[in-house]
Amino acid sequence: MALPSQARVVIVGGGIVGCSVAYHLTKFGWRDVVLLERKKLTSGTTWHAAGIVVDSLANANLTRLAKHSVKLYSSLEAETGQATGFVQPGSVSVATTSERWEEMLRRVALQRTLDVVADVITPAEAMQKWPLLNVDDVIGAVWYPNDGKCNPTDVSMALVRGARAGGARIFEDTKVTRILTENGHVKGVETDQGTITCEYVVNCGGMWARSIGEQVGVDIPLQACEHFYIVTEPMEGVTSDLPMMRDPERGIYFKEDTGKLLFGAFEHRAKPWAVDGIPEDFCFDELPEDFDHFAPYLEGALHRVPSLQTVGIRKFFNGPESFTADHKPVMGEAPHLKNFYVAAGFNSSGIQWGGGAGWALAQWIVDGEPPFDLWDVDIRRLFPFQNKKSFLVPRVEETLGLIFQMHWPNRQFETSRGIKRSPFYNKEQELGACFGEVAGYERPSWYAPKGVKPVDEYSYGRQNWFEYCREECQSVRNNVGFFDQSVLAKFMVTGKDAERELQRLSCADVGRSGRATYTQWLNPKGRIEADLTVTKMADDRFLVVTALATSVRDAHYFKNHVARGADVALEDVSNRYAVIGLMGPNSRKVLSKLTNADLSNDQFPFGAAKEIDFGWATALAVRISYVGELGWEIYLPNEFAPGALELLLEVGKEFGLRPAGMNALNYLRLEKAYRHWGHDIGPDETPAEAGLSFLCAMDKAIPFIGRDAVASEKGKRLNKRLVQFALQDPEPLIYHNEPIFMNGANVGHITSAGYSFSLNCAIGMGYVNYGDGVDQSLIEGAKFEIQVADMMVPANASLRAFYDPTGDRLKM
Repeated sequence: MALPSQARVVIVGGGIVGCSVAYHLTKFGWRDVVLLERKKLTSGTTWHAAGIVVDSLANANLTRLAKHSVKLYSSLEAETGQATGFVQPGSVSVATTSERWEEMLRRVALQRTLDVVADVITPAEAMQKWPLLNVDDVIGAVWYPNDGKCNPTDVSMALVRGARAGGARIFEDTKVTRILTENGHVKGVETDQGTITCEYVVNCGGMWARSIGEQVGVDIPLQACEHFYIVTEPMEGVTSDLPMMRDPERGIYFKEDTGKLLFGAFEHRAKPWAVDGIPEDFCFDELPEDFDHFAPYLEGALHRVPSLQTVGIRKFFNGPESFTADHKPVMGEAPHLKNFYVAAGFNSSGIQWGGGAGWALAQWIVDGEPPFDLWDVDIRRLFPFQNKKSFLVPRVEETLGLIFQMHWPNRQFETSRGIKRSPFYNKEQELGACFGEVAGYERPSWYAPKGVKPVDEYSYGRQNWFEYCREECQSVRNNVGFFDQSVLAKFMVTGKDAERELQRLSCADVGRSGRATYTQWLNPKGRIEADLTVTKMADDRFLVVTALATSVRDAHYFKNHVARGADVALEDVSNRYAVIGLMGPNSRKVLSKLTNADLSNDQFPFGAAKEIDFGWATALAVRISYVGELGWEIYLPNEFAPGALELLLEVGKEFGLRPAGMNALNYLRLEKAYRHWGHDIGPDETPAEAGLSFLCAMDKAIPFIGRDAVASEKGKRLNKRLVQFALQDPEPLIYHNEPIFMNGANVGHITSAGYSFSLNCAIGMGYVNYGDGVDQSLIEGAKFEIQVADMMVPANASLRAFYDPTGDRLKM
């Protein structure tokens, strides 16, 4: 078959994900699909995968992808006639510490609400399921009867057969040498067999995906690491129906392999491989053995399965797998190159993800948007610095092992830290800051008093910073505190059409001069794509402020939705300005010591934005707050920032000003039920469902994107509403994903949570889903409980914030 000169879509990479994308595109009716594989299909990493397929992942939407994989693999053989080896013997996960057991119970609680069958069993029952198991130190286990396994190569071949039946053309031994682009769009691919022009290119290059992306300036931060497993000689008790087994505390897993036992590990510190480039002739290759590196995990396996001590080793396998900067896959359209899509970086779980990821990405391509909120894996969450070897190589040494390590609340990466620092960093260190990281930026999580080491100690209970956070929160609520908010992303939007375009994008009216307006950007379906503030500085100049984590995504949305030919420009000015958040009832008194500006309510009302003198500097002061108190966000040129903070600290001594970290900020915003994009709101929600319809200016002269969809909900009884919850018992803690029960029935899960020192209990928000509609009378009349691990904890519920629901404190 000759290589075509054109196609609608070209898929680069013939592993299971590339094959799945091709298969699903044809299922969506696309016939002109070409898949190119540099060597042989599955010859990169797919061929040596363990082939474990579970029906749940970290959250609700990712579990939908996992379930799609299970459903697809169970039907492929009947559809295509190609054997897949897919069976569902189930799996057992064991816990040997109380912390691990709590983590498992919390996970099971969520899984059951997602129609995942998960049975909590005793150690004795675990041994019945898995007779080779040593349970001497096991305190509990979970049985997943629907977990399965397959032959990865056979599944891939079944997908290829299905794709070909749908019209796709598959070419092996065809290396893509160049991605062709024109005016910010893909145009085609050059190969060693010829050139293909096309509308879409899909990078499913596996561990080659990073170098493919680099050809066209697309950052895909993944790196190959050595990955190990051992296959024993035939072993008594290892039957074809033996379930899989995991011992996450020891970082090991087990599965039957044709009468032999395969066991592998996810090491706490991995070995990056081919950091200077993958050998050109790599194809079905193995890497050298390294028994010393694997020895601790072999020792753990011998403990968990004592009969391994009397059986020989048939194969010690070492093969590369690619791992990403944050241990999440990379999917979606590249933000700077139209119609260039990526599906790569599956962290040694490509078979697990393959079916669901291929389906989701195919629909993403066909519809121009994902089938549901896939922010967890969206390429737009990533930044160029993460693709540099100096960052990526140390980071993947850590991320490889995260699949089995404890998923602590507030856990921070240990490697590749200190990448970006605010001008306040050194002073914050002096003040005792314990830093956390977001998008490479170091920011204070909490402040340790003198004599206390500023280091996080993780647990599911009250972590070591809990009481210090209480003091920070109480200072902001009752007196005054300051936050380093320099991490905020800042964009300047300019041009004679700037106001017109921002009015089109923003659901709120952003046209008031000298005012900061909280708003959302919606899609045509009326669902929330961005959550930000827009400040009108002049008729042709606006400041847009958003979260750093979503800054690439938000800029991508802006560029994709402004009218063609509009006189408007977006400039990222984040690195020019530091931001001090001065918050609390006494913030006016403190700020008045540093400026001659009139800070009264009459002259500086809530939402106002003015340039003021701040010590030696001229600053933009915006009277706005993410903690629900009187306060200002003060934007300072970086060169003036360190000195300005020193002045602030000096004058603040009179008022007991103290620093506060991001943990306090989160707790305080939760008391006010302030939403957080990516947790409480996103493209699965409308403003009405999120309780934000009051922001939508339905009658402004320039209709906003999604206005008609928003209007269609007006007056309707919604089946989904965001509700705030406060646990009636002050002791249990919640974090996110805890199930919500109403009158004994599951109606949703917690989207974000923390602790209220004002209410003296854990609080959170989550969507209540109810077919007959959710309104105030339902919330007031229902009995609510939040499931925390295996406990059902009664909770109070409200559609309004429990703390200062009228917002009076903002306007003091």
